[in-house]
Amino acid sequence: MIEAARSDERHTGLRIGLSLFYGAAGLLHLAWPAPFLTITPGWVPDPAMVIALTGVCELLGAIGLWLRGAKRPAAIGLALYAVCVYPANIKHAIDSLTAIDAGVLPWLYHLPRLALQPVLVWLPLYATGILRWPRRKR
Repeated sequence: MIEAARSDERHTGLRIGLSLFYGAAGLLHLAWPAPFLTITPGWVPDPAMVIALTGVCELLGAIGLWLRGAKRPAAIGLALYAVCVYPANIKHAIDSLTAIDAGVLPWLYHLPRLALQPVLVWLPLYATGILRWPRRKR
């Protein structure tokens, strides 16, 4: 019983963190799209519209994590979103790391960011109970 309460607290804490993260990111995408437009791959059609839509998706996902019937779809949507934006993160890293004046700072930012992207896929799924790993009962 105590373990179940801890699990609920942990999941609530993760949902709070994810909501704050994606809510802030969504607002940034809508209010200040310029930085996101610079990292959007060239093959993306109508980048300004896509950036605006990603902001809306982030906000809906952040809100959906709190609605009883929407938690699971919101978590799946945020996980898919993290997969879909990975090409932009890769482009941003390549552009930064191959710049003439690139020092060590871009490496310290981009390598962990790229390595942790799968965590952003897993985290909403775990926070809403869709995935139980690594806390699955044996």
